[in-house]
Amino acid sequence: MFAALLFATAVAKKVPDFLPNAAASKTVTVVARGQAQKSIVILTEAVAIKETGPKETVKAFGEVYAFSPTTISVHRDEPTLITFWNLQGDDEHDVMLMDDHNNVLMKVTLPPLKKTAYIFTFHREGVFTFTCTLHLPEMSGQVLVFPPSR
Repeated sequence: MFAALLFATAVAKKVPDFLPNAAASKTVTVVARGQAQKSIVILTEAVAIKETGPKETVKAFGEVYAFSPTTISVHRDEPTLITFWNLQGDDEHDVMLMDDHNNVLMKVTLPPLKKTAYIFTFHREGVFTFTCTLHLPEMSGQVLVFPPSR
């Protein structure tokens, strides 16, 4: 699985931002505007960076970032506003969403000190992975999609 993730990441770094195409939209619809039934905020966190250290950690591992939370849950066919807050002033991040077969569904840039929001509607249950292609493998998370709520 890690090899597939690295391949998808290499491909994603070479392509501009994109939302799900017609085929991917059968799995997840992503739109910039609309009505959402739920709202989730995901933050970018600096775990170990050159400005604040710890210096030995940065020397050994490079800068380390994370998403918080790393796991979110939604219901199938429930429009959910997911807002990514890039809290870093000098570091760009991105979000690449993949399905359970490591097919890349979308990729968008998270500019420094900006909020980037989309309404996600997952049409299939399962576990979906999201990553920052610039800061792998640490900066990743999962979307757990459950059956519709009653």
